[in-house]
Amino acid sequence: MIYWIDLKLSHMKISNIVIITFLTVSSIGCSDFLNEEVKAGYPDNAFYKTAAQAELAITAAYQPLSFSNDQNRLWVFGDVASDDADKGGNPGDQADIANIDDFTQIYPINGNLENAWGMDYEGITRCNQVLKLVPGITMDKVVRDRILGEAHFLRAFYYFQLVNIFGPVPLILEPKNAEELQIAQSSVDEIYTKAIETDCKLAIDLLPAVQIGANVGRATKGAAMALLAKAYLYEKKWALASETSGQIIASATYELLPLFNDNFSEKSKNNIESIFAVQHLTNQVPFLGNRLNQWFAPRTESGYYFDVPTLGFVNAFEKTTAGTVDPRLDYSVGRVGQPWFDGEVFDVEWSPTGFLQKKNLQSVSEIPKSIKGNGNLNYNAIRYADVLLWQAEALNEIGQSAEALKFLNQIRKRARESYLIDKNLTGYGKVPVGLLPDITITNQFELRKIIHHERRVELGFEFHRFFDLMRWGKEEALDALKDKKAFSYEINRYFPIPQSERDTNKNLTL
Repeated sequence: MIYWIDLKLSHMKISNIVIITFLTVSSIGCSDFLNEEVKAGYPDNAFYKTAAQAELAITAAYQPLSFSNDQNRLWVFGDVASDDADKGGNPGDQADIANIDDFTQIYPINGNLENAWGMDYEGITRCNQVLKLVPGITMDKVVRDRILGEAHFLRAFYYFQLVNIFGPVPLILEPKNAEELQIAQSSVDEIYTKAIETDCKLAIDLLPAVQIGANVGRATKGAAMALLAKAYLYEKKWALASETSGQIIASATYELLPLFNDNFSEKSKNNIESIFAVQHLTNQVPFLGNRLNQWFAPRTESGYYFDVPTLGFVNAFEKTTAGTVDPRLDYSVGRVGQPWFDGEVFDVEWSPTGFLQKKNLQSVSEIPKSIKGNGNLNYNAIRYADVLLWQAEALNEIGQSAEALKFLNQIRKRARESYLIDKNLTGYGKVPVGLLPDITITNQFELRKIIHHERRVELGFEFHRFFDLMRWGKEEALDALKDKKAFSYEINRYFPIPQSERDTNKNLTL
């Protein structure tokens, strides 16, 4: 299994290019770890000379994805900005997150904007270096193709994050010197077509179908196809989104886990539903742990209790007439009177909303309070359930609503059949009457609303919700965010480019 770390991570802006010293951290079976002291840095004319250095370079290109530092705030944009979550935490703590939560005073100096911009362009810079210099290294072609494929995938991934947070951004597809970095923004359409789509297609051609041994956790052909399908979906290229999602489904490489909750367990990392996950490992030097475990945990577990579910999110889960709720609710959220971790019962006083999310948390028995911010739970960036819902959405949009039901209902079937698998559920052994029945509606407008709802409850607190609302358009966004009085779709569709970048790059116009 591959883990990544950079020993000299700078707060990278596109106006600075640095030569990075790399360290590969790899693990087979999630236990072994290479801990070797780096003796010296490499100037660019001494690095990118060997196959081993190529491996080090691509490994470091993964690092900006990690939640092993506090700068990755994807959850702020995906969750807190949406209707699913409030900032949480102490009222005066992390004021920049509070401003994004209520859409007041979102100025270009907001630290979350600085972090997102810097980390994504850091990743792009590393990918550009790999794509420029690795082809000149004498090495095994299969290995070189795999490394280049990973770099194309990662660059597409970083641009996907940038374009959905900031909209039009500078397009940089090769290493540049500082004097070459006065670059105007490219349009959203250009970013998708010239960076994301192109890189995904190249990655599909170069990457293996599966990664094995020490390479588990690296990007695969399926991951690149999934990112391409997601890009098509966001661009409303419905037929292409359906075709690409359909190829992933037809490959039979992935399938839904029998139990929804196993997607969020350390014991089942990199499972058959996981298409691409950000890897974490606890108790390592250098640090490789998942800090989200501390950001989201209650104070009683040495946590900061940020990114807390809203009542609206909790109420979105369906109930039977007898009051049995969709089991995904209690797998996703801690709420009063319901089980927490380690047999504990949730205490409503742990959260300002009365709820805490669970998908990104580990129990104290797995990660003690003393190392709460050093978790080893992966972040599932893309899982197969998402692909099924993309397919359902795309098919409905091209008028094949009846066909869309097959994929939507797979998600609902897995959820309701938790009662046949999870012995901890009251009533285990029999699906409660009326729980999450198959959808039969084929009216396109009505089915669209149902699919959008299913995405919310299936993928809640996986950092997708705000981006979904924005791509679905003004009407749906305004309805969902009606309690955020300051929200304006025209103003807040994208977040402002950081002031530090505006000060440096004089060709930025938006």
